[in-house]
This record gives sequence, C-alpha cells and structure tokens, in this order.
Amino acid sequence: MMMINALEIARGITREFGLRGNEVEIGSSWWFIYLGISCFLVLFAGIMSGLTLGLMSLGLVELEILHRSGTPTEKQQAAAILPIVQNQHRLLVTLLLCNACAMEALPIFLDKMFNPIIAIVLSVTFVLFFGEVIPQAICTRYGLAVGANLVWLVRILMIICTPIAYPIAKVLDCVLGHNDALFPRAQLKALVSMHGQEAGKGGELTHDETTIIAGALDLTEKTAEEAMTPIDSTFSLDLDSNLDWETIAKILARGHSRVPVYSGNPRNIIGLLLVKSLLTVRAETELPVSAIAIRRIPRREAVIWQL
Repeated sequence: MMMINALEIARGITREFGLRGNEVEIGSSWWFIYLGISCFLVLFAGIMSGLTLGLMSLGLVELEILHRSGTPTEKQQAAAILPIVQNQHRLLVTLLLCNACAMEALPIFLDKMFNPIIAIVLSVTFVLFFGEVIPQAICTRYGLAVGANLVWLVRILMIICTPIAYPIAKVLDCVLGHNDALFPRAQLKALVSMHGQEAGKGGELTHDETTIIAGALDLTEKTAEEAMTPIDSTFSLDLDSNLDWETIAKILARGHSRVPVYSGNPRNIIGLLLVKSLLTVRAETELPVSAIAIRRIPRREAVIWQL
C-alpha cells in the first residue's frame, strides 16, 4: 500500500510540474528498467574514472618495487597489475572510451524518465559525485587494491575495445613514445635526499646513508683530483721521527687506518704505515718509524713495468 501511494504521489508531481519524461511515466515497468540502466551507467562510469586515475598513477618503477620488496599482498597485487599497465596508451584509451560511452548514454535514458531539464541536472549531479569525485577519491588512496581486484574487468574491456583502442594506442606510441621508467641520475639523487630524516618527510634514511648514496651517484662525474685531499692538509709522519707517546696520540686522534710516511720532504711520500702494526710498539721505547714495516705505494712506473 505504501509503495502504491508513493507511486501515485510521484505521478501527481510529474503531472503538476510537467516533469514527465518523453516516453515513460514514473512507476511503469519501463521506468524501473531505465532507472536500473541509469544506475548501472553511473556506477560503470565511476569505476572507469577511478581506474583511470588509480592505474595510470601507478608507475612501472613503483609497481616493480612493490613486486620485489612489498608485503605478500602488495606483491600479488603488483604482479596482477603490471601486465596491463605496461601498455599504458592502450589502457588509457580503453578506460576513457568506456567512461565516455557510459556518460554519453546516461542522459539518453534519463531523458526518457524525466523532463529534459531534470534529466540534465540529475545527469550532471550523479556523474559529478558518483562518477568522478567519489571513485577518484577512493582510487587515489587504494588504487593498487582496486586495480588488482578489477583487473579481470579491465582485461575484458581491453579485448572488447581492441578495434578502436589498439590503432589509437599505436598512434600515440609513435607520436609520444613511451614514458621513461627509471629516474635520471639527478632525480634519483634528489629522491634519495628526500628520503633522509632531515628532509622532514618521514624518511628512514640517516644523514650518513644519504651522503654515501649521493656520493656513489656522483662518482661517474667526479675526477680523481676532486676526490683527493690536498697533501698540505694530510697528516703524515717523517721516516726518521720516533713513535713516542705524543706521536702515537696524534695517530689515534686522527682515526685513520693508514698514515702516509715521507722522507725529508712532506711531498716525498714513500709508503703507508698501518696503524694496526702499532699494537706491538711500546711508546716508552721511542722506536723510529723506519723500524716499522711500511707498505709501499704502487707507482705508475711499476704498473707500466708489470704490464
């Protein structure tokens, strides 16, 4: 009884305000059929819009990282998404084509149910909130999970849309090319610095770790001269000096494992003194440096002779 009264009220409102559709009347069987089709089109358009944002925002590098080092769930989800995301242009054309078809068909069925003005208002409202805002907000946060659960639907749509999507995707591949998957050296260095704790973005890398990684990235651009310490700034020992308490204290204060040894002129480096060899030296004996085994430094002439 309540259902019948509600339908009678709806019919009265449509007669009073002229909201009757072009073909069907509210409450008829065809009206409910068109209503179901309209709801399906709104949901389908929302899924396509959300998948467009969710899948296209997942880069190949990010998916590969999750596939290798993510949680077991993330590894499975990334493995399911990777094959379809690799062909980005075909995926993009398929999702946009299906989304456009759904949104273009929605006003047609709403126009059969309501007055054209009401059909336009409802179409814009439903498409905006249920076809764009809500799906994209969800897929922005849970794009990986949503994409993995709906990958079967995407595969079916890609097959159906192949006659249209495949040629367009090939044209886009030829004109625009493929996106570079990996980061250039400068961007990778900036990404590492952003992961440092001092960057204030919740990174887990310490300052020392970011410094080491950044230094390794700069190796190909640095020369040996830039990496070397000026000889005037180095700590070295004279071959004729004694290993007394003062000298040993200076060696330990420097904290190096090797100390250069020179003869006469500080620029005349003849070898390296291993600090661990001082374990058996007693400072009170004031043993000369020349009495300790000194490791010779390979020279260019020696290398050429060996070659």
